[in-house]
Amino acid sequence: MQIGMVGLGKMGGNMSRRLMKAGHRCVVFDANAKLGAALAKDGATAAASIANLVKMLGEKPRAIWLMLPAGKVTEEMVEQLGGLLDPDDIIIDGGNSFYKDDIRNAKKLAPKGIRYVDCGTSGGVCGIERGYCMMIGGPKQAVNYLDPIFSALAPGLGDIPRTPDREKGDSRPERGYIHAGPSGAGHFIKMVHNGIEYGMMQVYAEGFDIQRNKDSKDLPEDERFVLKLPDIAEVWRRGSVISSWLLDLGAAALAKDSQLTKFSGFVQDSGEGRWTVEAAIEEAVPADVLTTALYARFRSRQEHTFGERMLSAMRFGFGGHVEGQESIDPEPKSEKSQGRAAPRTAAE
Repeated sequence: MQIGMVGLGKMGGNMSRRLMKAGHRCVVFDANAKLGAALAKDGATAAASIANLVKMLGEKPRAIWLMLPAGKVTEEMVEQLGGLLDPDDIIIDGGNSFYKDDIRNAKKLAPKGIRYVDCGTSGGVCGIERGYCMMIGGPKQAVNYLDPIFSALAPGLGDIPRTPDREKGDSRPERGYIHAGPSGAGHFIKMVHNGIEYGMMQVYAEGFDIQRNKDSKDLPEDERFVLKLPDIAEVWRRGSVISSWLLDLGAAALAKDSQLTKFSGFVQDSGEGRWTVEAAIEEAVPADVLTTALYARFRSRQEHTFGERMLSAMRFGFGGHVEGQESIDPEPKSEKSQGRAAPRTAAE
C-alpha cells in the first residue's frame, strides 16, 4: 500500500522504515526537511509541504498517518488535512491524543466523508525491530482497509506462547494490534496503558531504591548488605514472575552504570497518567497505585531519589526521553478539550 507519514521524529521515522521494509510505499513530511531527506535515502518519497504530500498520494482512498505531539500541533494538522482530502480518505492519529479530542475530530470530519482513525501506538524507539503494539479506534471499513499497514507495523506472533482457547478468536490481538471500537476507543486504551506503565515503573523504582539503601548506616551493622543491583535486575529478568520489558531496560541501564549517575531523577509525565486518573474519577473507580505513581512524578521535580533516577533510566530506554529537554508541565489543551493537559511527545 501507499501511505503518507507526517512527523518523522523518534517513532514516525522508524515506523516509515519498518513499513518500507515490508514493501509499502511511504510519502513523508516533517517540518524539519533534513528528516525527510534522510528517509528519502532509505526509499521514501519526501514531500515539500502537506499539500504536496496529499498530491503525491495517487492511490485512493488516501491514508495519512500523523505521528505528532498531541494538542495544538495535531489539531492544526487535522484541520489542514480536512481541507485537502476527499471523501473516503483516511486520517490516522498515531500519537498520544486525548480520546475525547478523537471523538470531536471524527464528528467534525464526518460531514466531509473523511474517515478518522485513532491509533494508540506503543513501542518507542525500539519498535523498528520489535514492532509496535497498536490499539485502534474508528470505523470498521477504514480499519480493515488499513490492515496491511497495521500488520506490517505489529510485532506478529513472535515466540510468545499462545494463550489457551484463543484459536477461534480474532487473530489480530495475538499479532499485536486490536480494533478496539469507535473513534476514541484506541486512544482511551492507550491512555490507560500508559497509566499502568506509570505504576509498573514506580514499583520497580521503589524496589531498587529499597535494595540500594540496605547498607544504610541507620541499620544495625549485621543487617547491612551491599547488594549488586545490576545482578539483581539481571536475575529477575530470567524466570521471575516480575520480568518485563521495563525491567529489561532497567537492567541495561544498571549494567552501564550501577549508580545511574547520568540521570538526575527529574521525571516528566507526558499527559496520559493524568488523563487516566481523571477517567477513574469520572467512573468512580479507585486507582490508588496509578494516582500515587503520578504524584511521585510531581514530587520528583522537587527532590530526587535513586528510585527516580531508575524511572528516568527506564523512560530514556523505551522512549528516548532526555531529562531537561521536556517542558516542566504538559502543554495546556484548548477550552474545547475542557482544559486538560496534552503530552509534548508523540507516543511512549
